[in-house]
Formats: sequence, C-alpha cells, structure tokens
Amino acid sequence: MATVKIKLDTRRAKSNDTYNIIYKIRHLKKVHTINAGISVLKKHWNSTNSRVINSCPNAKSINLKLLNDYLALEKAILALDDEVTIEKLRLLIKGKTETQTSSFKTFTQQLIDEMLTTKNTGNALVYRTAMNRFLDFCKKDITFTEIDYVLLQKFENHLKLKGLKQNSISNYFRTIRAIYNKAIKHKLVDRSHYPFYDITIKSEQTAKRAISREDIKRLQSIELDEDSTASKSLKYFMLSFYLRGISFTDMAYLKASNINNGRILYNRRKTHKNYSIRLFKPAEAIIKSLQYENSSYLLPIINETLQEDSLEAKKVIKQWIKTTNKYLKRLSLELQSDSTITTYTARHSFATIAKRLGYSNELIAEALGHEYGNKTTAIYLDAFDTNKIDELHIAVIS
Repeated sequence: MATVKIKLDTRRAKSNDTYNIIYKIRHLKKVHTINAGISVLKKHWNSTNSRVINSCPNAKSINLKLLNDYLALEKAILALDDEVTIEKLRLLIKGKTETQTSSFKTFTQQLIDEMLTTKNTGNALVYRTAMNRFLDFCKKDITFTEIDYVLLQKFENHLKLKGLKQNSISNYFRTIRAIYNKAIKHKLVDRSHYPFYDITIKSEQTAKRAISREDIKRLQSIELDEDSTASKSLKYFMLSFYLRGISFTDMAYLKASNINNGRILYNRRKTHKNYSIRLFKPAEAIIKSLQYENSSYLLPIINETLQEDSLEAKKVIKQWIKTTNKYLKRLSLELQSDSTITTYTARHSFATIAKRLGYSNELIAEALGHEYGNKTTAIYLDAFDTNKIDELHIAVIS
C-alpha cells in the first residue's frame, strides 16, 4: 500500500527564496514526489503539522488545498489498490478525471513533454505528428479502451484515401502501438484491451537511395552560382558524403570545438554513439566556404539564439533539409540519375561505394557506426583500428 506525506522540499530554493511544497509518496519500495504547485518561505512552514503557519500569506487557502489534495491521494490509493501508479496520482493533483488519465491525448502529451525535457526532440515530433493525425481522424480525444481493431482499420483506410504511402502509414501505426504499450506499462489500460494482436504493420522496400561513384563525380563538376541555394544544397550533400554520411542534423550542430587534431569528434544525436572522422581536404574546403566568421557553428544552418535540440531548432533544421532536398532533386533530374538524390543519399552512397571497392560489411558498419551481425558477439569484438577506417574513408571519397 502506498503512503503519502506532505513535505517542504528544501533541497533547492527558487529565485524568490521560497521552496516547493511536495507530496512524498512511497510505493513499491520507491519514493516519488509530486509538486503541489505551491511554494512558500521556509519560515512559514510547520514541518510537524505539514502545513503553513497562520502568518503565511493565503495560509487558509493553501492549507485547504493541501488537505484536499492529501485526502484525494489517499482516496485514490485505496480505490486503485494494486493498480495505483505515480502517473495517475500526478494527473489527479492536476485536476484530471479518471477518464482524462487514461486518455490518449493526455498520456501522449505527457510522453512528448518528457522527451522534450530530455532533448529527445526527434521522437517528440514523431509522437506529436502521430497523435495529431490520429486525433484529427477520431475528431475527439479518446481513452485507450476505445482504441480497438475496428477503429485502427478505419484509420488505416482513412490514411490510404488521403494518399499516404505504406511506409508513412506504418510509421504512424508503429508510433501509436508504442504509445499503447507504454500506457499498459503505466497501468493506464489493461493488456486484455490490446488492439494490435491482429494488426499487421507492413512496410515496403524503399527505392534505391545510393548513387554511383560516377554520379558523385558528375555532381562535383556541376557549375552553380556560388551564392545560390542550389550551390549551398550541393555543398551540404557533398560534405555529408565526405564525412562518412554524417546526418544533416549532426552536421548542423558541428562547432569549431568538434575539430581536434584534424578529426571531427561528435556524438550522434540519433544513437548517442561517439564518432571520430578524419577531416580530409575536400570537407575542410566546403566548411571554410560556408562558415560565418562570428559563429561558433561550422555551418550557417542554425544560429546562436536557438537552444540546441529545442523544437524551434528542430523546425529550422527540418526546413533546411526540405529546401536542400528540393534542390538536390533538381540536380538529380539534371544528371538524369536513376535515383532521386536526397540528404540520405550521401550515407547510402558512401556505404555502397565502399562495398563495391571490396571492403567487408563489418568494416563498413564500423565506419558508419552500425552494429553488424550478432549484437551480443559484437560486444566482445575489438573495434577496427582507426587507420583501417581512414583507409576506407579516403578510398571512397577519392
């Protein structure tokens, strides 16, 4: 059985020297805290009676709220018994009803907020897009128990009628399924309601994304106005290729501090894996041609005023990717290439060219930061020597 205590959280004072009042909940041998939404001076807190003293401003209303919240928490703990979760109790304090605590929108937004707090902006945007698309179809917020096989089938048909491709539909369904699985783990819905047992999430093989070495050389030889967006888009593509297929997002965040002894050292945002990439002359030349003098960033994609990994920064990068892909598509038409060139093409092309040059899948995977073969076995294997990866690198881009 969970227990509740009202405490003044004196670990950290706010800017006005007040401290937050919290509800301390011990449940399943773990201690959780819920912010009461009230902060007071330490001198106004009576720790013996767990209430503010009479001389505290608004003492009567504060103590009444604390008492009501305490009673509501105790009542919820008794009613829910083994199904009580800290998430349900937090929502209760925020004034949410039981229906709201199990609502798709409320819970998904909670997940999104947590992702934004941990700077997992990419996934936050994926979840938000899926949530908005699904709720737009439902035309209202719904509880998890209302999500069933019939509703999901109707949603799939709706997306098909809208002209969405199968892989886009699959992405929405995988995201909604992930949200539902998290809701089960948070005890917001019983597993017996799980609607995905009979839902097949199909994906289609995407068109070939790599281009040949000859196409890369032809791209290098295209003459463009140096100050044009087309020229800048081509430079971003070539820089990604020269840096072993670095993603556009990671490229956007590169700073002068990431360069050390002729290598670019960075942590990939998608996998949180550290990379060490040799900075060869072609890449160095592109960076010098694009970098602003007074910016700490190597490329003119985001500026100093934007907080890294914020939604605003993500939107700016996403717009740049969209613009870059638009001009790359035009260049692929000009080349009469079999593939439509996008920012992803650089990474796929690097790997494909390396393979055609006879390098092993293991070494290519190491160069791209992928795991190859059995994941458990890979833990015990030494990483390839940096020189071997550098040899592959220079062979591909030469």
